[in-house]
Amino acid sequence: QVQLVESGGGLVQAGDSLRLSCTTSTRTFSNRHMGWLRQAPGKDREFVASISKNTSTTYYAESVKGRFTISRDNAKSTVYLQMNSLKREDSAVYYCAAQGLGSTTLGKSTGAYVYWGQGTQVTVSS
Repeated sequence: QVQLVESGGGLVQAGDSLRLSCTTSTRTFSNRHMGWLRQAPGKDREFVASISKNTSTTYYAESVKGRFTISRDNAKSTVYLQMNSLKREDSAVYYCAAQGLGSTTLGKSTGAYVYWGQGTQVTVSS
């Protein structure tokens, strides 16, 4: 079992920035592709960004490309999501997620992830 704990959410104004963090105590962190996904009220959970286990590859949803940056520190077993130029439509619960150890392809959809954090709320006001 992989436990993931997100932090850093909050209430901000449009145009502001936030950095989300996700930590885990699992020793397998550096061997897992990681991702951030989000779910707004009344909507399906959607992919936001992902990063490969060796940090060489990142993917972003079109809606956040150029504004969000995903990164990770394997020594700290932590993955980050830097969110700049936030918009009202970015308001959602943000989830950190991990792929299985055997995953060879970096995930770009919710179905690629097998472990999930509890989520952190991000609310952007205009």
